[in-house]
Amino acid sequence: MNNNKTVFFAIGVLLVILGAFMLIPFFVQIIYDEQNNAFLSSSSITVFIGILLVLANLEDERKLNLQQAFLLTTLSWLSIAIFGSIPFLLSGLNLSFVDAFFESMSGITTTGSTIITNLDNSPKSVLIWRALLQWLGGIGIIVMAITILPLLNIGGMQLFRMENSDAEKILPKTREVTLIISSIYITLTVACGISYWLGGMSIFDGVSHAMTTIATGGFSNYSESIGYFQSPKIETISIIFIILGSIPFIAYLKFVKGNKNIFFKDSQIKGLIYIIVVSVFLMLLYLNIGNKEYSFLESLRISTFNVVSILSGTGYVTDDFSSWGKFPLMFFLFLMFIGGCAGSTTCGIKIFRFQILGYFIINQLKKLVYPHGIFSIKYNNEKISNTFIYSIITFIFIYFFIFFILATLLSLNGLDFITAISGSASAISNVGPGLGEIIGPNGNFSNLPNFSKLSLSLGMLLGRLELFAVLILFFPSFWKD
Repeated sequence: MNNNKTVFFAIGVLLVILGAFMLIPFFVQIIYDEQNNAFLSSSSITVFIGILLVLANLEDERKLNLQQAFLLTTLSWLSIAIFGSIPFLLSGLNLSFVDAFFESMSGITTTGSTIITNLDNSPKSVLIWRALLQWLGGIGIIVMAITILPLLNIGGMQLFRMENSDAEKILPKTREVTLIISSIYITLTVACGISYWLGGMSIFDGVSHAMTTIATGGFSNYSESIGYFQSPKIETISIIFIILGSIPFIAYLKFVKGNKNIFFKDSQIKGLIYIIVVSVFLMLLYLNIGNKEYSFLESLRISTFNVVSILSGTGYVTDDFSSWGKFPLMFFLFLMFIGGCAGSTTCGIKIFRFQILGYFIINQLKKLVYPHGIFSIKYNNEKISNTFIYSIITFIFIYFFIFFILATLLSLNGLDFITAISGSASAISNVGPGLGEIIGPNGNFSNLPNFSKLSLSLGMLLGRLELFAVLILFFPSFWKD
């Protein structure tokens, strides 16, 4: 077995950082005079365990091989979800460990599903902690998607491998990229928060919603989500910054380094805009033909907001779209699977995989017409190999296979068809709300059995970490030298 000291050292550092962030809700408790020491206690426990891991795994030279990169990817997310649940347990909301873990996993994976039934009257410290978890999860997955996941050669993520990167340079490359990405991420968050405040939110709501908007996470301070504000201005701001959070952050990197046309040339960004425009048009057409309740401008606003929210995996809601009819239910389920751009905070299968799969299908049709023809596939001016395409096809197959397994487990646990199907899709696509009366836009996940909550938590982790980064740990051969 390889020496995994670097893995546990890195996890220790992450726990110390997580514990330090727990002090922010602690200060919120002081400001709002909340008589509870949940976050100070949680911070002390988390930092203590983190320091122990750091001290126990000190080495002169820290390197990660490929096996350790897989291990770190999964264990870091799992450990943060576990320790992130401690404040929920101590918060006075009377949550069980399963509920607290579900809420924490939903936060750190930027899923946005919640078990808290009365958000409007929940402690401010708990609300800001939920937002912080999503914000940290957002920056975490961006850095991992750019620096580590491409090196694991899974599901086509190798397409986004940075120049001169290899397994032995993961940590130095991560430090360099994290600094630039964090600056961009913080800038977008601050801009979003100020915009929300100017749009009518309080400072506290503006800060909380800015963090969950840029992270495309969707946690809100209110049970009615963004719909609580009943403000077209706030909804417009939300749409803009969700899209900004959905753009591949490697494009921001290239823009900073001098490529000023990257936002107009990147295939994923063009695909994202195309899908949004077509989807909004279809929903607008449906609402204007089949629903006379809304004016044209209202239909346009509602369609745009919900399409962007569901496609990006944010999960904010302004209206109970489950009451619109059967078409929106199926259409939004379809958007859940597509997801956003790789290298952004969004979730789902990712747009680039569908684009390359489309090119592959067109190529196969061309070969039927011209059997002796030679056709190559290019994406962003890079030639795509057959091995790469097979990797994408395998990923999509496994994605739907796990989706059906998860839906089956939920059904066996007594959930109805719509709840099981949409709950499974919501978890593995990291969207947030499901469909139907129980977990739909006006519901939450509090009434689900514990087994279902744990199953969904596993689905969130699998979806967030591109499936294979978790699944490979269950192969005995992985643990051999």
